This record gives sequence, structure tokens and C-alpha cells, in this order.
Amino acid sequence: MILADQSRTDRAKPRSAAIMALAVMIGAFEFGLGLPVEDGGQVMNANKSIKAGSGVALAACITFAAAAQPVGRMEMAETVNFDNASVGSAPEGWILTMTGRGDPRWTVERDDTAPSKANVLKQSGNATYPLALKKGANIKDGFVAVKFKAISGSEDRAAGLVWRAADANNYYVVRANALEDNVVLYKTVNGVRSPLDIVGRSGGYGADVPVLAGQWHTLRADFAGTRFSVTYNGKALFEVDDATFKEAGNIGLWTKADSVTVFDDLRYGETR
Repeated sequence: MILADQSRTDRAKPRSAAIMALAVMIGAFEFGLGLPVEDGGQVMNANKSIKAGSGVALAACITFAAAAQPVGRMEMAETVNFDNASVGSAPEGWILTMTGRGDPRWTVERDDTAPSKANVLKQSGNATYPLALKKGANIKDGFVAVKFKAISGSEDRAAGLVWRAADANNYYVVRANALEDNVVLYKTVNGVRSPLDIVGRSGGYGADVPVLAGQWHTLRADFAGTRFSVTYNGKALFEVDDATFKEAGNIGLWTKADSVTVFDDLRYGETR
């Protein structure tokens, strides 16, 4: 059963801001929404553009996208929010689990600051690594993105994205940490987490960036073959190359220890 009340498909060339912008315009034409372009950092008022050009603008977008995008490299995207789910309950359509030990608690809660009001998915338990895997989202090459807000946590204050998960003990994860002010990409193998080196840099530990608690941020990972790229708040941070998990696996959400974190507007897609 799909949890989201809002699920739509758009098409875009991977890691291309221009094509992503066109995909947003097409989606706005269908749904009558003015949507932000996450990767480009700009906001298009699609409502005004479509009202002015209507079918002509849409036709031009489709023609341009078809010409600019090579055949066989289409990004099929889904957006999931929690606005039709029952507040206080565990979300349907998810595998709610953990890596390690503890008592994770994933529930749908109301948050009037949510990017798409008013419900969010909240993790408020305590476990080694609380994990929520999206059922039916088995992807080899593609992307996953989410909006998150770190609320509290004395041991940790983290929000993460998971991809190519074979199970709760084997997956890739990129996480932002509001206590450390950094973003780091790891592989978790048989329950053991290890940070991965950034391409072009030997050693080090992810990227240092401000991760303010109590504010909404965006985190995105693109993955194709052995190469992964990370984007935070619309800014490309780094790339990683690793061949540990090559096959398709689940995407999902992740936190650590006593982190209390809320998530909204999960987006994911497969590149074909």
C-alpha cells in the first residue's frame, strides 16, 4: 500500500539542472503548482509561465527535453509525503527496522513548518541506527532526496538517506549531522559502518557544512554504477567511488542513536 497522497512521475536527465527545470515546469502544468527546483537553487513560478504560454510552452519544453536527452537515460521520479496518513501511527508502505540494537520509533506526526503541510515522518526512538526502508522502491541507478529537520539529540542529531539496501545491515548511507556540522557518506557492511573517501581527496571525513538544528534542509544522493554524488541544500558537495554494492536495493531514511528527526517530501527515481 502506498503511503503517499501525492505521487507523480516526471522525467529529467540525471544531474542536469536545465532538464530538471523543464521537468518541474511540465509537472507544474499537470498539477497547477509553483515548485522549487531543488538542484538548481532557483524557483520557477510555473503557474504564471503556464498561464501565459499554456500548451505552447509545454510543447516547447517536451521538444527541448527530447532533443537534449539521449534515448535510454530517463529519470522516473516519485514524490512521497505523509499528509494523508494517520497522525501518531506508524506509516504504511515502509519496513521500519534498525541496524544494531535499540528501540526505534517511526511515526507520522503533525508539523506546521513542514514543506508540504502538515504531516511528517518522525523518528523519536533510540537505537544504533534507526532505519525506514520504502517498500517497492528497488533501485540500482538513480537518485534519492529528502527534506529534513533535526530537532534534538545529545549523542547524535542526524538525518540520512539510504540506497541499494540489501537488508538492514547492508547499504549505502549519506547523512547530515547537526552536532558535527558535516555531511558524510558511508557503506554499512554486515552492520558495520565505514566512511568512504571523497574522489580527488585522500583521507578526511566527508564535507564540513552548517547543519542547523530546528531548520529544514535538503539532502540528495545520485548514484550510477560505482559513482555517487551528494548535494546538500542545492549545492554539490562531493563524489565517492565504491563498488561494494552493485545491485539494485531499497532506498530509505536513516538516523542515529537518540536523534529526533523529521522528514518530508521524499523523492526518488530510477535512471533507465
